[in-house]
Amino acid sequence: MSSLEQTPGLALGQAGGARRNDANRPVKVIAVTGGKGGVGKSNVAANLALALSTRERRVMLMDADMGLANLDVLLGLQPTYNLHDVLEGTVHLEDVLLRGPGDVTVIPAASGIASMARLDDAQTVGLISAFSQITQDLDVLVIDTAAGIAPSVLRLNQAASEVLVVVCDEPTSMTDAYALMKVLSRDFGVRRFRIVANMTRSPGQGRVLFEKIARVTERFLDVSLDHAGTIPWDEYLARAVQQQMPVVGAFPGSWSSLAFKKLAERADKWVVPAEASGSIQFFMERMFGAATDGGAQQ
Repeated sequence: MSSLEQTPGLALGQAGGARRNDANRPVKVIAVTGGKGGVGKSNVAANLALALSTRERRVMLMDADMGLANLDVLLGLQPTYNLHDVLEGTVHLEDVLLRGPGDVTVIPAASGIASMARLDDAQTVGLISAFSQITQDLDVLVIDTAAGIAPSVLRLNQAASEVLVVVCDEPTSMTDAYALMKVLSRDFGVRRFRIVANMTRSPGQGRVLFEKIARVTERFLDVSLDHAGTIPWDEYLARAVQQQMPVVGAFPGSWSSLAFKKLAERADKWVVPAEASGSIQFFMERMFGAATDGGAQQ
């Protein structure tokens, strides 16, 4: 167990520091996603969240891999409850929230519960209702999605203001990332993607990977790509994973940590589009296409 401070059941409106009065300002929602597992998506999400927090942003980190959650393990947290308990009506959302590193508020999901990966209309409306309780001031919501093109993954990416696609130098990673962007652009109207090249082994490799994807998408897809950043392979990152801590906090001077901080600096400048702005509740409504009055809309 790590030495990170853990505070289950954070009072809504208190997590992440003192409240501000501009609760209606837009929340930047960044979906960290990937076409396949094993590309380091959760590490990117966790370290980006912490790096944004060090820039004095109020950050919430949501584990949205509903059936195979792992952010709590990665962060050395031991949640008493998770989103499954919220949907079961056992606890309120405020009982689920954890305080992670850097005062990042963490929402843990369930692991090993297949039904969580296939939420029905009633459950999705219930989840929206739970999130409507969140009144704390937030600047950024970072979402660690599941890999692939499951309906829940696609809806999360569609609703986010920024889609961060994590790739590594493997043919399957590149192919599956392209497939994900193809489906999102063709069927869900997502036109802009930010690409992060992860676990690169040599200088310039991240740019090469980005240009490979860009050449294919320019030819076959009507999308805009941005090279958001490159995260080098780093023994300190591997060591931080073993210690169940984000490398940004455990080894702030490491090459990977510096790269995450650079990514956060860029992300901090991304402007929330007008059509994607709103509160956390607004994001959940966009995700599920539902109103909080109890009726799901498709």
